[in-house]
Amino acid sequence: MSEQKPPRYKPYNQPAGGWGAAGATAKVLLQQSVIGKGSKALLAMNQPGGFKCPSCAFPDADERKKLEFCENGAKALAWEATQFRAGRELFAQHTVTELMAQTDYWLEMQGRLTEPMRYDAATDHYVPCSWDDAFALMGRHLQALDSPHQAEFYTSGRTPNEAAFLYSIFVREFGTNNFPDCSNMCHEPTSRGLPPAIGVGKGTIVLQDFEHAEAIFVIGQNTGTNSPRMMSNLVEARKRGIPIVAVNPMPERALIRFAEPQDVVQMATFGSTEITSEFVHIRIGGDLALIKGMMKVMFEREAQGERVLDHDFLAEHTVGLDALRADVMAQDWNEIVQVSGISQAQIRRCAEIYIRSKATVICYGMGLTQHQYGSTLLQQVANLLMLRGNFGKPGAGIGPIRGHSNVQGDRTVGIDEKPKPAYLDRVQQVFGFEPPREHGHHVVESIEAMLDGSAKVFIGLGGNFIHAVPDTPRAYEAMRGLELTVGIATKLNRGHLVHGRDALILPVVARSERIVTPAGEQFVTIEDAMSNVTASRGVLEPVSAEVLPEVEIVCRMAMATLPHSRVDWAGCMHDYTPIRELIAAVYPEIYTGFNERIQQPHGFHLDIPPRRRVWPTPNGKANILVMPGLDVDAPVDDPEMLRLATVRSHDQYNTTIYSYNDRYRGVYNDRMVLFMNIEDRLARGLEKEALVSLETISGDGVQRRIEGLTVLDYPMPRGALAGYYPELNPLLPLDYYDRVSGTPAAKSIPVRMSAMVAVIA
Repeated sequence: MSEQKPPRYKPYNQPAGGWGAAGATAKVLLQQSVIGKGSKALLAMNQPGGFKCPSCAFPDADERKKLEFCENGAKALAWEATQFRAGRELFAQHTVTELMAQTDYWLEMQGRLTEPMRYDAATDHYVPCSWDDAFALMGRHLQALDSPHQAEFYTSGRTPNEAAFLYSIFVREFGTNNFPDCSNMCHEPTSRGLPPAIGVGKGTIVLQDFEHAEAIFVIGQNTGTNSPRMMSNLVEARKRGIPIVAVNPMPERALIRFAEPQDVVQMATFGSTEITSEFVHIRIGGDLALIKGMMKVMFEREAQGERVLDHDFLAEHTVGLDALRADVMAQDWNEIVQVSGISQAQIRRCAEIYIRSKATVICYGMGLTQHQYGSTLLQQVANLLMLRGNFGKPGAGIGPIRGHSNVQGDRTVGIDEKPKPAYLDRVQQVFGFEPPREHGHHVVESIEAMLDGSAKVFIGLGGNFIHAVPDTPRAYEAMRGLELTVGIATKLNRGHLVHGRDALILPVVARSERIVTPAGEQFVTIEDAMSNVTASRGVLEPVSAEVLPEVEIVCRMAMATLPHSRVDWAGCMHDYTPIRELIAAVYPEIYTGFNERIQQPHGFHLDIPPRRRVWPTPNGKANILVMPGLDVDAPVDDPEMLRLATVRSHDQYNTTIYSYNDRYRGVYNDRMVLFMNIEDRLARGLEKEALVSLETISGDGVQRRIEGLTVLDYPMPRGALAGYYPELNPLLPLDYYDRVSGTPAAKSIPVRMSAMVAVIA
């Protein structure tokens, strides 16, 4: 559990994956003292009858390998199966003030939470409390509010469908739609931007589409770190000779060359596969210019008499083509090149790859979503796909590569601050109460409500809210002004230490652990990023007798808060079959027969109408929507401005830091670094590995500054920087977000850089 060693920076020239991944997996199992236990659990991960990986949301193949996990999945498992314990002894030894002085990594390394804890203001310690007392405290606080809208109910994307559904029903019966959710901070533009275009806020591809695609575009997504199991699909595609176009301001190791750890021959021969056939080194925010440039090539060739567009598809299924053509043709090539940061020749090569392909998949990550106009940007991706009819046929469609394992499922079953009237009608019919109709708060709005004093209670169902959100010092201030904060979690994190006047830490059964209730052993369900729903059954024994499943926590919270509830919470608490029946009753179009269908070894796919070329939009068509201009963020008139993108290291998943290393980028024992183009560094007169500070350019009068960042030469575009999240979250203004989705624009923060003067001892 030692803290950091001296920083070291050394380029990583090996393929991603391979022996490096195998070694890292073994190391983390050893570090957490779970070699035997962890190995047993890994064999059950993502297998029929086993449990779903608690890390990413990438789907499982139908033809399962014996080892269906990746390096980061193994780390996530080791982290929750750890032999270390954050029990009452830890909290007796340290005040909250002392714990606050520790790093996030140190907090995580203390291990699993084992019993409910309550904050004692007199001693500044968390002290043990009973579950009954914890629920009674929550009930008293919630009942004492002047309005239900004074409470914020957060959800992590690890929460399974059953718990998320009950949570949504409890909160709505309580009387609010305040559902700040981890989706608000990453893929909310998918949920809000795609429905006006194609009628659903989800992807339209399934895993098998990779086998039929003739071209694959991966835009703004670091596949090898954030969804490593997708690399197997990309490797297979390249072996078939399929072009893969990677679009990113940062060249990522896995998308250059990858060695599959489960390929025995490749491992034995130290072989690897070159992944990207065309790397597009885009400027930060240059994606729209690339997309419009590709569309301009297509419209130009059409104007010359070449048949490039899928006219039959466009005529039958879409509206809005003429307006798009006019907008695209009005764009100037010089401006397209300048904004994208790449040559016209490369844009034409990308267009040619796209035109030649009869079936194209476009995948994307937060490089597209985390911009000020991220929602409308995704509509342009949909436009590009429509031009060639790349919906509703094998090997084609749009693929948001989501992060947390059930972030999509949570939204499907009701975690939504802007619920649709038809859904609310069904809730009323099924449960017999009138749910609130007005929209609730997303993440940014919830923090604003805390700051202005209108929010009094925060309940976090999983996650590390305080370090996931923007504007860290203001977020701290917001949370500390609350009357009650509740953290429902497996491990200690910063969110439990930045707390309200009253505070609770409530430990839960982990994904890899068995759920045994008075009704027998239970399972939960997860929806992956491609709308496949599968059962998840833990195989390890719970960390202690005092941890509770999320479902029971939600039910008992509801019973303590709503003594006259119309919902049979007691009937849902121990037997999860009735919960799935209720889900089916609220969502009959997609979940009818839920309990029967989930018995299939590989689960079942939810219906995605655009896969059938059916468009659940008001006009029944796929809508081609125009986005004027080429900017995905508001322009900043400052010659010193650099655009900062916050990114994750390879040894990190969301806010969880597994180590201080980022081996694919050559960083060891340090997270306070900035990746920068060498020409930008030299132009500022900075020495190699110079120490600098960054200050946000904003007009709200708040100074946001971070010092002590080491500049590392990295092949970034000119004018671009990248650094780690959550360390750089203090630079991201609360007000800097996409107005359609509420998603913070973390990939394009405007900053100024200053050299730090070395202090001579």
